[in-house]
Amino acid sequence: MLSEKDFISKPNSQSLEKGSFQWSAPSNIALVKYWGKKENQVPANPSLSFTLNNCKTITKLSFVKKENQNSFSFDLLFEGKPKEDFKPKIQKFFERIEVYCPFLKDYHFTIDTQNTFPHSSGIASSASGMAALAMNIMSLEKALNLEMTSAYFYQKASFLSRLGSGSACRSVKGRVVVWGNHAEINNSSDLFGVEFPSTIHENFKNYQDTILLVDKGEKQVSSSVGHDLMHNHPFAEQRFEQAHHNISHIKTVLETGNLIEFIQIVESEALTLHAMMMTSMPYFILMKPNTLEIINKIWKFRNDTKIPVCFTLDAGANVHVLYPDNVSVAVLQFIKDELVGFCQNGQYICDEIGKGSQLLIDN
Repeated sequence: MLSEKDFISKPNSQSLEKGSFQWSAPSNIALVKYWGKKENQVPANPSLSFTLNNCKTITKLSFVKKENQNSFSFDLLFEGKPKEDFKPKIQKFFERIEVYCPFLKDYHFTIDTQNTFPHSSGIASSASGMAALAMNIMSLEKALNLEMTSAYFYQKASFLSRLGSGSACRSVKGRVVVWGNHAEINNSSDLFGVEFPSTIHENFKNYQDTILLVDKGEKQVSSSVGHDLMHNHPFAEQRFEQAHHNISHIKTVLETGNLIEFIQIVESEALTLHAMMMTSMPYFILMKPNTLEIINKIWKFRNDTKIPVCFTLDAGANVHVLYPDNVSVAVLQFIKDELVGFCQNGQYICDEIGKGSQLLIDN
């Protein structure tokens, strides 16, 4: 079992004066949610997610060796323009990972990042953004240590991503990813995400996720604050047990292709996540009236047509509509006819299961 110490980089075997890399990393949607964390971005319970394909961050990291190696030095561009308010988060990330990547102070970096989905569209960009940055940093480390194995490369990328944003560790590699120790998931760890170890049934191969943008505004409670409220939560222990049980259950479902049980687990998990928010102290509600309207419409449509469509929610008001590829035509027609009116400016994003991060440029 790997520990944090295993991720401290070895002395450089190569020297590099300058260069650049560019990676894309996708967002992901948790089916079994994590809510609550311990120190150092360690999850209070394991989670399991679908990796998305179209909603992603594309980040280019350019680097030049510098004289003064006492501090971090970087410029940050978002969609080609300087973005000062993102810099404190990157500074904090570099400080957290310095012990594992001491070469960071050797270079001045230009970080140029953009999203394929609208900014403030209510899709968490911290997962895709931190994963894309971590992939670039690992490309630099691999260039400095050519003997690094591919397995270590991806494990450490996931480990670093987690220190930037917990769920980012599920955006590195794999269609279905588990993060957090679980008795039935081989090599699972609190320190990084692992690819789902079993064969996934055909029913889930090209699963679709249409994201209905109900509310694009800033959340009134950040995820970090929400996670912290689990510390004294009256139902925390039962929730953590439930998550372990649901991962065991969904593991079997993903292997056997049982869509009815998949729907039950996924919708129950989404509502449990929001129930935890409503029963914390202080309590809060992130759903909007239109979120509930959409959920009720999905339930009625599924009941009337027997089409296996379901919803999940993140820590926000937007609704992820999940369904198998072979019912896409009917579900998309239903979305256009009955659900678009509940979306802000009629906006929604069509996505599907993807494979994880991709290297775009290696200079």
